Amino acid sequence: MKCPVDGATLVISDRSGVEIDYCPECRGVWLDRGELDKIIDRSAGDTGGGRGGYEHKPRRKKESFLGELFDF
Repeated sequence: MKCPVDGATLVISDRSGVEIDYCPECRGVWLDRGELDKIIDRSAGDTGGGRGGYEHKPRRKKESFLGELFDF
């Protein structure tokens, strides 16, 4: 498949069970029907869960799920 922006050949990457088409030249990302919904559903599952007890850990900035997903 060709990139609609620059005509380069798209690369397919599997991220968390979702196939993502991206252009290695312009770094554009294309998703097929339903793939964005899968990404959103999986990210919602990662946000739950509390820490048991009163253990206190320093907070660190959490990267967004998109940052992890699109780290090519």
